[in-house]
Amino acid sequence: MEGPRGPKPRRRLSPRNIMLYGTLIVVALYYALPLYVMIVTSLKGMPEIRLGNVFAPPVEITFEPWVKAWSEACTGINCEGLSRGFWNSIQILVPSVFLSIAIASVNGYALANWRFKGSEVFFTILIFGAFIPYQVMIYPIVIILREMGDGISAVTGTEFRLMGSIWGLVLVHTVFGMPILTLLFRNYFTSVPEELFKAARVDGAGFWGIYFRIMLPMSLPIFVVAMILQVTGIWNDFLFGVIYTKPETYPMTVQLNNIVNSVQGVKEYNVNMAATLLTGLVPLVIYFVSGKLFVRGIAAGAVKG
Repeated sequence: MEGPRGPKPRRRLSPRNIMLYGTLIVVALYYALPLYVMIVTSLKGMPEIRLGNVFAPPVEITFEPWVKAWSEACTGINCEGLSRGFWNSIQILVPSVFLSIAIASVNGYALANWRFKGSEVFFTILIFGAFIPYQVMIYPIVIILREMGDGISAVTGTEFRLMGSIWGLVLVHTVFGMPILTLLFRNYFTSVPEELFKAARVDGAGFWGIYFRIMLPMSLPIFVVAMILQVTGIWNDFLFGVIYTKPETYPMTVQLNNIVNSVQGVKEYNVNMAATLLTGLVPLVIYFVSGKLFVRGIAAGAVKG
């Protein structure tokens, strides 16, 4: 009788597996340890923090630092904590994400299925814009916002300025998010079977009919990818927020910086840690809720050439 065939089963504790899992554990600890320190520090009172053991869990848990970080922490004469910056960030985030994704999805759809003369040149120029350093464009955008939005509103009759306003920052995020999102949508739509597009054309569907009835229902994963990228980028932005807004319209990241780097009074590390965690909650929640769709969108062609 012949013996068993096939490759010999690998040992679970082979040197290869030990190195692999050991590396994964080290990397996981590298990223998890600072988060652990932030959480336990935010739940301690200052007398306990002054003892110096940053890794010890809190002896007595207190949520007072979280309350103070949200509604009482001072930055100069403003003592409203992160709450005002949070609502400013929401007002910036929602229209920025909606406008950039809506425009980029139509751009990607048109470039994938309704190619016109010079479309490849247009696409190349658009993608080139995704690799221009933001710092190069800061001053020109300041001039553009100042010149575009300096006047009297036709609706309210009051003076309206884009520079320093929430809508000015919304415009900036929409424009800067469009190139990379257009690339994502264009590559995704090119992976959709062309037969569906041709069949819809035969049935008499036009540009918008195909977009709304065929492309949109099939594109939930890539829309989730675009949403997560935009939410993460816009919510975590500091540079544009500090340049294109003013103290009354500062987003949450700028408020966080002002709280952490405040030179007035005693340095409250528990409040600073709580403020940092509060600032990062929104993108974390969105990613964990829609993480599976994010992976599906990437795997379905979001990064294909």
